[in-house]
Amino acid sequence: MKPLKKTLGQPALFGIVQGFIAASVYFVVGLVAERALGFTWLVFLLGGLLFALVVPCYVEGASLHQERGGVTVIARFAFNELISFIAGWAICLEYLILIAICAFAITDYAAVFWDPLSSGVPEFLLAAAVVVAVTWRNLRRSGAPRYDRAVFLVLGDLALQLFIVAFGLVLIFDPDVLTSPSMIGGTPSLEDLVFAFPLVIVAFSGLDASSGLAGQVAIGRRGLRRLIGVRLLAALVPYVGIALVASTALPDEPGKSWIEAPMLGVVEDFSQPWLHDPLRYLVAISACAILYAACSASMLGVSRLGYSLAINRQLPSRVGYLHPEWATPVVIIGIGAVGAILLLLTADLEFLLGISAFGATVAFTLVCLSVCRLRYREPDRDRPYRMPFNVRIGGADLPLPAALGTLISGAAFVAVLAFHTGARWVGLGWMAFGILVYVYYRISEDKPLLKRISVPETVLTRKRQEAQYGSILVPISGLALDDDIVQTAGRLAAEENDDEGEGGAVIEALWVFEVPMSLPLDTPVPDAELKRARKALARAKAVGEEYEGVEVATAVVRARRTGEAIVREARRRGVEAIVLAAEEPTRLRGGVLYGGKQGLRDTFVGETTRYVVNKAQCRVLLTAPPGDGQDPTRVVDDTAEVPQGHLPVPSS
Repeated sequence: MKPLKKTLGQPALFGIVQGFIAASVYFVVGLVAERALGFTWLVFLLGGLLFALVVPCYVEGASLHQERGGVTVIARFAFNELISFIAGWAICLEYLILIAICAFAITDYAAVFWDPLSSGVPEFLLAAAVVVAVTWRNLRRSGAPRYDRAVFLVLGDLALQLFIVAFGLVLIFDPDVLTSPSMIGGTPSLEDLVFAFPLVIVAFSGLDASSGLAGQVAIGRRGLRRLIGVRLLAALVPYVGIALVASTALPDEPGKSWIEAPMLGVVEDFSQPWLHDPLRYLVAISACAILYAACSASMLGVSRLGYSLAINRQLPSRVGYLHPEWATPVVIIGIGAVGAILLLLTADLEFLLGISAFGATVAFTLVCLSVCRLRYREPDRDRPYRMPFNVRIGGADLPLPAALGTLISGAAFVAVLAFHTGARWVGLGWMAFGILVYVYYRISEDKPLLKRISVPETVLTRKRQEAQYGSILVPISGLALDDDIVQTAGRLAAEENDDEGEGGAVIEALWVFEVPMSLPLDTPVPDAELKRARKALARAKAVGEEYEGVEVATAVVRARRTGEAIVREARRRGVEAIVLAAEEPTRLRGGVLYGGKQGLRDTFVGETTRYVVNKAQCRVLLTAPPGDGQDPTRVVDDTAEVPQGHLPVPSS
């Protein structure tokens, strides 16, 4: 994925964070008000406190190690690769759920223009169409998204929300909600308040997304401190302000139509037609726009984070494969799209928000804890930003905001486990599945579980090149399989000639004499073996040169191991491909020809084939078994007629 331009600066970070917060207001407020009633503003105020604690943690951690990845990078340097994966896998869950939530919430605001969109099949179809649209948008956009344009959208929505807050405080707000919140809608239970608190944390998902741009956005030390102030001011004023107005307006609203579209519920409380009617449509338009932008940003978060996990061998590298033309992680984006559409089938906003809160609380707990840990692990490292309010404990400065953030976000995580039943089982199942995949993948690759192992980005970003087969090495064994592999090599070489419009393709037919370690390498070869090799090579030459423009060169070599000889000769001769034979399926793993052994379970090919595939510096092609019902390991009849016809081209 192409890096962001350094000229984006602070507006890019502000736009991402504020965009997620603005979008969350359109779907979180209703569910919180349903549970917390007149205490809604207190729940949001506590959420704002956590936001004020987590922001400096992200800023300090991201500025300390400026790599893409957000919480995964911070946790990696603070702890180890497994904890880094857990943090990244949790935030991936949050992004995935947010894609579904934003698409689902759009339908309730779009229903202002056509009522059937609020439920049933039309609701699902519109939400699925939104997911498909953002998927296509993210697939085709290989460069950095236009954050400068997104900032204008976010600022416009921010102005609308501030307008609603201002008029709401004047026309709707009841001051008694500050002193006697129980008078508005009754007194919620403690369980309802604890249930509601983790939901407000979902609004802060943009913190990890913006943190993931570390090292790609130009911003200085003074700019980091200014950015924190701007984030807090721009986020908390509408965030808590809307909650104050909603604490008065929503609990008194008849029915429950406002739960999934709470901003429409707030607007409905304006009795003035000149204010109510225009605001209703303005809110619907702004909500659809900002929710769509947040949905697209969540898909971008999934793709970037998944790509980072693949690059660091926390997920199989193939998961992070980039499209050769678009340079986007198509596998990750595809998985995110399918998962989000399946989640839409639940049509349950409360269930989805609970799962999202599970991922958010795990990630925020780990990022706060990681910043504390880094103060002890890397006490002397230069910190472009160092949060204030530190206490000297154990030879290092413990940041009190990070410590308090760990406690609050950890308590929110416990609340999710205790009161959100669906989120508990889905979240724990998601984490267990991810950890199993991580452990199995690392063990199968013979890699350590706790240490960082990364692959070069070129492995995932390089474009596929057309295969060229101007020279092909074919090991000959004197068995019936020789005809198959020589015919395959002959066809590939002939097609190369056709493409280039000229001849000159060469097949290197190679016979390897394996000399036991007990004998000198220059031990004379028995006459019978030498005669058999010459006949087999002569037949290979006859079969290969049946193809127009193909020349077959023959050679014999001595070696201790056949696989080493094949790889060495391929490198020395500079061939473009090696074609190996494949036998009919047998009970022996790897087959009898290339060193298969009874009961071997770690591979489906023999020792020689495995060595060549792993060590060769050129393409290696394995032919399909002949499937003619004959024993492929029988000795070839060199007096038989040279076979005609072409075999299918094998896949590499």
